[in-house]
Amino acid sequence: MTTVLITGSNRGIGLALCAAYKQRGDDVIAVCRNSSPELDDLGVRVESGVDVADQASVDSLAERIGDTKLDILINNAGILLSDSFPNIDYDAAHRSFEVNTLGPLRVTATLRKNLSKGSKLGMMSSRVGSVGDNSSGGHYSYRMSKAALNIASMSLARELAQDGIAVRVLHPGFVRTGMTGNNGMIDAKEAAAGLVARMDELDLDSTGKFYHSSGEELPW
Repeated sequence: MTTVLITGSNRGIGLALCAAYKQRGDDVIAVCRNSSPELDDLGVRVESGVDVADQASVDSLAERIGDTKLDILINNAGILLSDSFPNIDYDAAHRSFEVNTLGPLRVTATLRKNLSKGSKLGMMSSRVGSVGDNSSGGHYSYRMSKAALNIASMSLARELAQDGIAVRVLHPGFVRTGMTGNNGMIDAKEAAAGLVARMDELDLDSTGKFYHSSGEELPW
């Protein structure tokens, strides 16, 4: 049985990913700060009380899962804090980096012992982190934190390939979730189906690439 660990799993895309993997029979470990009735109803293993921006919290997660082998690790937890130049809230920007950039790196490093040859790592980014795709500006802290996540993910892809671990950078699409104020072009279930397909396709030959849930390869 495939074991999948997903952070930020109590709502939105994370919740939809848990449901998709559970539905096809995978063993799901749902990680979040606080659970939700919807997550509890899925019947998956829930590990709550985990803040990806706090090392002690992530260490606690590592202790709880012990030596469980992870076939798929998806770093989905993230925050969206809107800002515009020159009115930048620098404290909020710092929080964006702690959660969106350092959080996935922290989780991956701490759970490295649970990954082995054949494991797959998914990093939930956004096309707004693409320099080549930026045609509108704005959203400074979110764009910067996701762009930094992209380069960290590329470094991980290069370094983990020698151990047979493949990495994919993911963009879910403009999804109707609480993060987007329920605006968007697709719902979370559709996005999750595409993201699962992108992870299924992932191998060492395609490690380090940036994909939309639809299958479109995105520019850096």
